[in-house]
Amino acid sequence: MLRIEHVSKQFNNGFLALDGIHLQVNPGEIVSFVGTSGCGKSTLLRIISGLESPTSGQVLIDDELIRSPHPNIGIIFQEPRLMPWLTVQQNVQFGLEAWLPKPTCSSLVQRMLDRVGLTEFAQALPRQLSGGMAQRVAIARALVTKPSILLLDEPFSALDAFIRMKLQDHLLHIWTDDRPTLLLVTHDVEEALVLSDRVIVLRGSPGRVYREFVLDLPRPRKRTDLQVQRWKEQLLSALDLSSDQSELPAEHAIAELH
Repeated sequence: MLRIEHVSKQFNNGFLALDGIHLQVNPGEIVSFVGTSGCGKSTLLRIISGLESPTSGQVLIDDELIRSPHPNIGIIFQEPRLMPWLTVQQNVQFGLEAWLPKPTCSSLVQRMLDRVGLTEFAQALPRQLSGGMAQRVAIARALVTKPSILLLDEPFSALDAFIRMKLQDHLLHIWTDDRPTLLLVTHDVEEALVLSDRVIVLRGSPGRVYREFVLDLPRPRKRTDLQVQRWKEQLLSALDLSSDQSELPAEHAIAELH
């Protein structure tokens, strides 16, 4: 279980990015964070990953305090961040040999490349890949270690709409096999609604939890479903609420979407 307890973040220049974020995420849950630019979504993800330290509060995984990058936490960024001089296979395998025998590494990587549909591109270099293929390599690299928690910081935002939807479906298919906890930062409301068990709305500067929507429809979900469109209207409404309403305490702003 992941617990985010009263986390605030103030940078050295005095800017307060997050204020009092308090959440609990169950194992295997998919939770999306949405909100306007500057509300601290990506900062929160970096704190959860151990790449940033909170100014106050704490993050715990199964009662273990997170102070630095953790082997059970994987992360996928907006850009693939592949090493251009390594092949697809080498990018996915990078770092594994430090703690696993080479034959085991090769087997894990081959299996993961098959799952993301890139087996025939194992020896390709990043410059030979499309944007969608490169991001699939990033997904494979993050998942090959079988993390219990996977953080995704707008991983599909740089891709065109068709490729983005295909990769969303692909990610959900892979998640179904291993069921890691997924935490997703996105500006794409439909992406959040199709993938998530819960959607957390962050608002303001500093960012605070404003609304929490529980999505009670089984997956897979079609973007054209009437229920998904109703959710979209409610979520967009929450994102557009007035500044007076945005001060509503989070504990009074939890809704279940019907």
